Amino acid sequence: QVQLAESGGGWVQPGGPLRLSCAASGSIFSIDVMGWSRQAPGNQRELVATITSGGTTTYADSVKGRFTISRDNAKNTVYLQMNSLKPEDTAVYYCNLARPRRNPYWGQGTQVTVSS
Repeated sequence: QVQLAESGGGWVQPGGPLRLSCAASGSIFSIDVMGWSRQAPGNQRELVATITSGGTTTYADSVKGRFTISRDNAKNTVYLQMNSLKPEDTAVYYCNLARPRRNPYWGQGTQVTVSS
């Protein structure tokens, strides 16, 4: 079993930075891909970024150049550094862990609000 706990959400003005953290507990394996998704009111959940244990990353086009995902394998923690935030980045951000032949694990979510 895997538990994911996000932290770091909050309110920020447009153009500002925010850093999210996600601590994973339980059985974590090197094949696990960790990532962040987000869901704004009335929208479907969107995959924002992913990272493998080896450091290979992917990003949604909407966040490329502004967001950076990183991972500390020793701490089983994944981070999302968000810079140049826009009002359209406002959403609940969810940490997730994907493993072959298993349903993905999800955290409880953390709210990010970008407004002036």
